[in-house]
Amino acid sequence: MESKKNNWKKYSFEFLSIFIAVISAFALNNWNDNRKDNKAESKILNEILNGLEKDQRDFESNAKGHKVGVESCKFWRKIFRNENIKLDSLQLYYFMLTRDFTTIQNSSGYETLKSKGFEIINNDSLRTQIITLYDFDYQILRKLEERYYEMQFQKNYFKELNKVIATNFEYTTEGNIKTINLPIKLSESERNILLSYLLKIQGNRKYLLQFYKGVVDKINALEKNIEIELTGN
Repeated sequence: MESKKNNWKKYSFEFLSIFIAVISAFALNNWNDNRKDNKAESKILNEILNGLEKDQRDFESNAKGHKVGVESCKFWRKIFRNENIKLDSLQLYYFMLTRDFTTIQNSSGYETLKSKGFEIINNDSLRTQIITLYDFDYQILRKLEERYYEMQFQKNYFKELNKVIATNFEYTTEGNIKTINLPIKLSESERNILLSYLLKIQGNRKYLLQFYKGVVDKINALEKNIEIELTGN
């Protein structure tokens, strides 16, 4: 009877030892997996953060270009209406009137995140914020700048505007713009058509400026939240 009791204790101890060993191994393996995931998450977030900084600079540069485009519309509106105006920035406002822009989006960090799986970002709110920026805001911005027909200023408006503008330029011997002969002679209907072009260009550039501001604000918010996630503060 005593032997059976000792055997039971022996087997119980062995079972408990094996159970503890298995649980410990599982916990260690799980800890290693979490450690690897945390390292991968930090690396991806840093990569996204670096890309966002470059995106912000590019978007702000495009926004400045659209602001000059708005001023160009104001400049040519005064000329078409035969108002007094300084010609210091004639060449700049000529080139920027119908200038288009492209969006250079640094999405390598986001592509890495997609390949690893979105669930690697533990913070649900941060994950949603990242996906929304790249898959929604960035895509809309690219379509507006590069594909939306009404906002392709060079294609839609340059030819018609240039017929009136370029014929009144005076050029240097090197072929550069020297000045413009004013006033430009236009019929009322011609003037109204040209003014309508300027109205469309200016309105669409202002819309783009508002969208750029919204995207840059979202980039700033995302950068702040990524930094908080990385530092734990």
